[in-house]
Amino acid sequence: MTHTEPPILQGKVKSVYDVPGEADKVSIVFHDKVTAWNGKAVEYPPEKGKICCLISAVIFQMLEKNGIRTHFLGTEGFDTMVCRKLTIVPVEVIVRNIAAGSIVKTTHLTEGTLIQPAIVEYFLKDDAKDDPLLTYDRVRLMGVDPEPLKEQALMINYQLQSLFTLMGIDLVDFKLEFGYDVHGDLYLADEMSPDNMRLWKRGTKERFDKDLFRKDEGDIVEAYKYILQHLRQFAVS
Repeated sequence: MTHTEPPILQGKVKSVYDVPGEADKVSIVFHDKVTAWNGKAVEYPPEKGKICCLISAVIFQMLEKNGIRTHFLGTEGFDTMVCRKLTIVPVEVIVRNIAAGSIVKTTHLTEGTLIQPAIVEYFLKDDAKDDPLLTYDRVRLMGVDPEPLKEQALMINYQLQSLFTLMGIDLVDFKLEFGYDVHGDLYLADEMSPDNMRLWKRGTKERFDKDLFRKDEGDIVEAYKYILQHLRQFAVS
């Protein structure tokens, strides 16, 4: 679809548009772009947007089949999702199963340390403030109830771990965003792709996620294609 109007929201790698004549829907366009450190590093890998869109579609449909409400309604072409319009909660939720990334930098944990049970963390959704870590009580002070976010996050973690285990992949950690519809119902939003999760080959630290770009360790497009290829056997028909 060609959009003649400007996006209602321009993210780092996605654009969000109103759907003409359907006030309760938006279309989300994925771009051939990858960023790190809040946009300080940028590249434009061909096909990357399409791959992330297709991976997200498969995962959203799997989660819906297993009782998780998501904003996903369908796809248009290969790089666009049609989704419910939501009011996005200004808190990013991180689920950690294995220590990597910021938790290694800010604690004495070493990369690869198993985290059992999984932990849920909250971060302010604000690039200008570098998305700082929030306490449970600070989330509440913002007028956001963290309990349903945590409950949904752990349910999603269970479903995703089950899925990726069948693929021989360790789900290290992942970021979630949520939103409420006009009726006050909570939905999983944003995307579900290697752009917002860490994926390692089972029992190793071979990466299939955006850390390949962050650490300059390989081709993210080929890694993402590997994930898509193996996910497709679990696609909801």
